[in-house]
Amino acid sequence: MKASELMVKCLENEGIEYIFGVPGEENADFIMSLEESEKIKFILTRHEQGAAFMAEIYGRLTGNPAACLGTLGPGATNLITGVADANMDRAPMLVLTGQGSTLRLHKESHQIMDVVDMFKPVTKWATSIYNAVTIPEVIRKAVRLSRTEKPGAVHIELSEDIAKHQVDAEPLEPRRFRRSVADDKIADQAFALISKARKPVIIAGNGTIRRRAAKQLRLMCEKTGIGVLSTFMAKGAVDMDADYCLYTIGLGSKDYPTLAIDDADLVITLGFDMVEYHPRLWNPHKNKTILHADFLPAEIDEYYHPELELVGDLAHTIWMLNERLTTHGVPDYELSQQAETRRLMQNELAEHANDDTSGSIRPQKMLWDARKVMGPEDIVLSDVGAHKMWIARHYHCHEPNTCLIPNGFCSMGFALPGAIAASLVLPQQRILGISGDAGFLMNVQEMETAKRLNTNLVMLVWEDHAYGLIAWKQESEFGRHTKLSFDNPDWMQLASAFGWHGHHVEQSSQFADTLEAAFREQGPSLVVAPVDYRENMALTRRLGEMTEPCPVAS
Repeated sequence: MKASELMVKCLENEGIEYIFGVPGEENADFIMSLEESEKIKFILTRHEQGAAFMAEIYGRLTGNPAACLGTLGPGATNLITGVADANMDRAPMLVLTGQGSTLRLHKESHQIMDVVDMFKPVTKWATSIYNAVTIPEVIRKAVRLSRTEKPGAVHIELSEDIAKHQVDAEPLEPRRFRRSVADDKIADQAFALISKARKPVIIAGNGTIRRRAAKQLRLMCEKTGIGVLSTFMAKGAVDMDADYCLYTIGLGSKDYPTLAIDDADLVITLGFDMVEYHPRLWNPHKNKTILHADFLPAEIDEYYHPELELVGDLAHTIWMLNERLTTHGVPDYELSQQAETRRLMQNELAEHANDDTSGSIRPQKMLWDARKVMGPEDIVLSDVGAHKMWIARHYHCHEPNTCLIPNGFCSMGFALPGAIAASLVLPQQRILGISGDAGFLMNVQEMETAKRLNTNLVMLVWEDHAYGLIAWKQESEFGRHTKLSFDNPDWMQLASAFGWHGHHVEQSSQFADTLEAAFREQGPSLVVAPVDYRENMALTRRLGEMTEPCPVAS
């Protein structure tokens, strides 16, 4: 068979379900071979970046890689932002690019650049296929690496001439391995630390949204009552309704949840990725006793110097601690500050539940209503902008992986293509993407993809006619902001042009009903709401006054 046919068979053998992308001349043989596949669906996108975001969300929701595809040169460079986002957010992904003939790679030639070297900084592994007979090994290694903790992106380049080579080879059988586990003696020492503490708190990171890890974390908290602070990407690791849920950390300012860290004498980090929330923000004096449990050893950092590290499969690590709690009993903890932290945040979340404003709607109100409209298993995807900070603080979850926020690489333009992928993976769930007007227009062309696939999703655009997060940051630091405003299209005409349903809502009392109506429509729907971003600086001022743990009610 041709090398391109062998590559497709290897991908089928690995259980790859989707390839998202834009074909080109140099991967024509691969695309023709892919067309014959009965197992892999090729989703034609309108930009390679959209394809990468779609593959990322598939990976985050399933734990298995999908592929994104581009040709050489500009097709490959268009992929790179989405690939970097997936890699830093720990999503398994395969990145497939074409390349010119090996007969011209050594010299100046049309569209030729070193794509493999370009992808190395943003992937776990990047390689070119130099000999067709190695394809089974390359694909097997790529899938294994992409899935191995911590997951990420792997890039494979196939030159146009090698794709045509005849080859006599067969796919390698996928064989899984059990992840290594933490040492028993270290687990004993960790349990001793937890037993000695009086006010322990847990920071749950990206690693805890794996289903098995979340289950064990909840069991630990049910036993001990220890409160859990979730990073942006760990939402739903514990149920928002549980007494031990202390909501989300990650804002640059001190907030009610961080007061629980101030009060703690032991910080237990589980699956924590430093890219989300730098420890200097929650351990500024470098004096916190830290217990690190993760798939990998801790990153070296002066503000994050753990007393002890439990390195290995995270679910198994938490299980080991739970077994010791069952055998030796639960220590007597003093967690009144954590209870007060939860009460204060609950009051914040409900403060604007009954808003009745016209002309613009507060972020808090839109998120309160969105939570009411969305079921426990439904999916919210946040783009990047000021709205992301509000979603992180005010939208909370019952289940893991039901609020997807890019918070490692933080790429704008994520939500619309991500929502398309989510609707393919979970067609029975409600899918809500939330974007600012800036982020939405960065990948607006994927509205056509959503309509062509007849996906059932709702995109909510918070309109402020500006790069709102940059304005917020500049005003916080400098007392003013630079020129950041822009004009927008007529949103309803835009929706109509792409064949979407469209809704514009300015009355806060009508917001929930509008969102509900959008979800009842067949096909994609656009909901646009002017957002009251005066709340940005109001929040900054309020959090800026928060310096000490709040007094605990007697």
